[in-house]
Amino acid sequence: MANAQAKKKKKPYLYEVDLMRVIFIFGVLANHATTAVTTPMKTDSVPYIIMLASHLILHFTRMGFMFISGLVLFLQYYHRKNNSWPAFWVKRYKGSGIPYVLWNCIYTLFVAVAAQQTLTMTQWGQQVWQHLLHADGFYMYYLLVMFQLYLIFPLLVKLFKSLKTTRNHLWLLGISALVQLLFLFWAKYRFPYIDHTGWPYMFANYGNFIGSYQFYFLGGAFVSIHYQETIAFLRKHHRAIYWLTALLAVGTQGLYQFNVKVLGLTRHYAELIHQPYLFVYATMMVLTVFLLSLEYAKRRTRPHWQWFAKFVALSSKISFGIYLGQTVALTFVTKWLSLQHFGDWQLLFMAPVVYLVALGFTWLMCFFFYKVPPFGILIGRPQGVIKRILKQLSKKEVPEND
Repeated sequence: MANAQAKKKKKPYLYEVDLMRVIFIFGVLANHATTAVTTPMKTDSVPYIIMLASHLILHFTRMGFMFISGLVLFLQYYHRKNNSWPAFWVKRYKGSGIPYVLWNCIYTLFVAVAAQQTLTMTQWGQQVWQHLLHADGFYMYYLLVMFQLYLIFPLLVKLFKSLKTTRNHLWLLGISALVQLLFLFWAKYRFPYIDHTGWPYMFANYGNFIGSYQFYFLGGAFVSIHYQETIAFLRKHHRAIYWLTALLAVGTQGLYQFNVKVLGLTRHYAELIHQPYLFVYATMMVLTVFLLSLEYAKRRTRPHWQWFAKFVALSSKISFGIYLGQTVALTFVTKWLSLQHFGDWQLLFMAPVVYLVALGFTWLMCFFFYKVPPFGILIGRPQGVIKRILKQLSKKEVPEND
């Protein structure tokens, strides 16, 4: 009887994923804060060149988020026997879609006010609609990619289940890596030199297309399915992974020089995230962050790690909000820098301060949203105020008849 009533064993909570989320979202903000600092600089100054050359070292965070997305989704749904995919779509599109719509509405109005524009409701609605369709502003591209992932996710689960064996999964991952690499060669060496007129939006703007990141989603799926085997392999080779990652990080300096001095690329293409070298570098960085996060998970319960563990846990909960709300702080920081008269060297040394101000402001804003109803809906963590009110009302006693 006791066995029949035994509860199903819960999946273990992956504390390492919390730290990975934090590192990647903090890295995203560092990437964008760096751009804010370089904007007022003279394009021929030494500090400007230093900032651009060092900027490529941060180009792993987007891939890291794609990896985590595949990892977490497969962890939750791959081993379930009876998935309700309509319920999955409703949950995922509602959870990400509502903040996506709200922030696009807010930012569109915010930009108009900052630029002292007068918008009619029709004009505002048209601009919001264009942003929603194309995710072409406010760093919202990631959510558009995620919406595509949610749509095809049941097919990905079916694909991995149909292949069954670890060997077949490795073959799939290998083919995925080859396809990713070939795409990146095309994106860097062919795409900029051809006419894109008349191309479908997702192909002309491939940075918003899920196919541009397919390897990282599939990589996360593979790790989720073969979690313990992957961990054992990574820990066995951790020194080689750390050293190779460090060498590739230093090599991003050479990549920038090659792009500018040999290929003669503009800043946009020299700094582009879609490059073959960055595919290898980002993959190794994701593995390095994964290994470091595993070490954190082992140590997080120790007494002198408690403060850090609490900070990581909270920051992980509001990480989606930090991604959504970063534009607020970055806009103010960029505007403030444009009104000052700092020299380029001053701006270079101020970069860490600018980053910490932007991060701190965004973190505190999202913490406020997380704690104060009903603002949790803005960061994908609604406090359920209306549901609680309705529940309380439904509990009111009905007067009994005499």
